[in-house]
Amino acid sequence: MPSQTVTVGSRVGLHARPAALIAEAVGKSGVPVTLATPGGNPVDAGSPLMIMTLGAKQGTEVVVSSEDPAVLDRIVGMVAQDLDAE
Repeated sequence: MPSQTVTVGSRVGLHARPAALIAEAVGKSGVPVTLATPGGNPVDAGSPLMIMTLGAKQGTEVVVSSEDPAVLDRIVGMVAQDLDAE
């Protein structure tokens, strides 16, 4: 499955709000997406709870994987930005 490594941009990491926004985007895409820390087990990016289990803080590298290149790029972009900024 194609993947990209990205650095978490949210200042407090992938906690509730960023995880919910990412999971919502994955759910709307209708395409499976996984997130993993390097060397870790991938989790379903459609589940906010599973995303939070990664414990990814700002600056942590995360591997995003998806068969759909457009969805992959979108989720990579979301992980990289500060989703806590309004």
